[in-house]
Amino acid sequence: MSTTRIGLTLGALVLATAVGACGSSSPTTPSSPASTAPTLAQIQTQIFDPGCGSCHTDVGRNPSGGLNLKGGASFAGLVGVASSQQTGAVRVIAGNANGSYLIQKLEGTAGIAGARMPRNGPPYLTDAQVKFIRDWITAGALNN
Repeated sequence: MSTTRIGLTLGALVLATAVGACGSSSPTTPSSPASTAPTLAQIQTQIFDPGCGSCHTDVGRNPSGGLNLKGGASFAGLVGVASSQQTGAVRVIAGNANGSYLIQKLEGTAGIAGARMPRNGPPYLTDAQVKFIRDWITAGALNN
């Protein structure tokens, strides 16, 4: 085989590989953290509705602590909202789980006002449930 023919064959092989990679349907960049983070809808159905809704609802009562965690109201009552219990605290600071009073209440952090949530605990939320909420906050606490 001549040198020219070998060169052309190798060139065609490199070109075919490059074209195949460009047509690949899998992304070459990692997905953003927000795309893999829990959604508020998941937190609502898996944690707030079954575990928090008996006290934090406006159905037939005033929500405990003035926090309504009923579906459709939880985002407006959490993100960027000052705590009614702790002066200077914000319930959820988008992107800052450690600074969010909601996480502090769920983990029973020293210095919180009142009791650790849920008040009828223990058992409290599991570590996995708290992490689920932490991950949502860290990813920007989107209304999704």
